[in-house]
Amino acid sequence: MGDARIRPARAQDAATLDAIAHAAYVKYVPRIGRQPAPMSTDYAASIAAGHVTVIERNETVAGYLIGWPDGESFFIENIAVDPIHQGNGLGGALLRYAVAEACSLKLPSVRLCTNAAMTENRALYEHFGFVETHRALEHGYDRVYMRLSL
Repeated sequence: MGDARIRPARAQDAATLDAIAHAAYVKYVPRIGRQPAPMSTDYAASIAAGHVTVIERNETVAGYLIGWPDGESFFIENIAVDPIHQGNGLGGALLRYAVAEACSLKLPSVRLCTNAAMTENRALYEHFGFVETHRALEHGYDRVYMRLSL
């Protein structure tokens, strides 16, 4: 990861986040049969709500996390890393950031959901210690909810 820096997203990052989402999630369209939810997120609204954190490498936004405190946990709506930056530990750094946020807020867990067809993502989250809590069909997406106890 080396030269990576995590910071709050700024309004001018919205188009970059949309491009990262499209690049990172387009490979799932054939599996799911439609665009994954992150490909239609309103990034400007998420940034305005204060829910987006970005990770930069060499002063270039390479990935992002959308998340916020939600009751007794920190909820991660989405994490994505630009495919040209994948494999460098940036996704893991964003997950560790979410854990640190939960700890600083004295929350006992981090929760997230992913699409059931995104088996690689589920495996990554399991590697970090997340466990599946339930599944739900929402807005036409087969979602898998996971939780990491802190």
